[in-house]
Amino acid sequence: MDPHLLRTFVEVAETGSFSAAAERLNFTQSAVSQQIAALESDLGTSLLTRRPVRLTEAGERLRRHAKILLVRLEAARADVTRTSAPPGRLTLGLTPLAWSAPVAAALTRIRAESARLATRLLVAPLDRIVTATATGALDLGLVDGFTAPSDPLRLPEPGDPRSLRVAECPAVVAVPSGHPLARRTSVDLADLADAYWIDAPGVTPFRRLPVDGLRAGLHYDGAESTVLTGLIAAGHGLAVLPEWLLTGRADLAAIPLGVPRLVHRVELLRAPGVVDPAGPASLLAALLAP
Repeated sequence: MDPHLLRTFVEVAETGSFSAAAERLNFTQSAVSQQIAALESDLGTSLLTRRPVRLTEAGERLRRHAKILLVRLEAARADVTRTSAPPGRLTLGLTPLAWSAPVAAALTRIRAESARLATRLLVAPLDRIVTATATGALDLGLVDGFTAPSDPLRLPEPGDPRSLRVAECPAVVAVPSGHPLARRTSVDLADLADAYWIDAPGVTPFRRLPVDGLRAGLHYDGAESTVLTGLIAAGHGLAVLPEWLLTGRADLAAIPLGVPRLVHRVELLRAPGVVDPAGPASLLAALLAP
């Protein structure tokens, strides 16, 4: 199977539209249709219905394989080109709330020991960091999310099975300091069904609000935690956040969660392939290990 055809197929499957896939790939819609037809001809089966665009059973099976195959091809390319890359390079990716004082201190130490270290930092959503690390575009990825105590994060494909926990702290409900709930010692999320919430998927690592039935009073389509906490302090809605983010904030109160019990967890992802044990990525990973 031609990888270019597989990539086009994945775009159509994910967007649910030939025209949207064509726009993403900078192709004409006719070219996308021809590539899908060529792939179906090669496999001898229909992969998509056309109106509406939906995956057939065979198409759903191929989608699962295709995403893994494309990631492995990119990982192989990155692993080969890494052998000819100049020394003293570190590429690190983070989700917005994965950055912390210990990460900053570890990076400062690594850079101090190598004055000529070329460092690139990418802050991006979870899916992008996971994929970029799996393909080798990043040396290391730091991702965060909420989970039950001691449980690993549920990473999207192709998540790193070797991910390492580097930090964990309680999850809390953030409210303005003058809010009626501010003096509570704990709160159950189900009891807050009548409250307004801020839906901020680019900052808080929930794909949706943490409990069914909660209402989003405001949608924040950005990735700055300072903007989100400012919105909460101004009374625009509540949010579940890691406790450390509210430390020292006089305008916000952190209410511990009763049910469900959640923690905010940060995990380290590593690029596949052989890594220089004395290189900056290995040294940084060692400093971040608990």
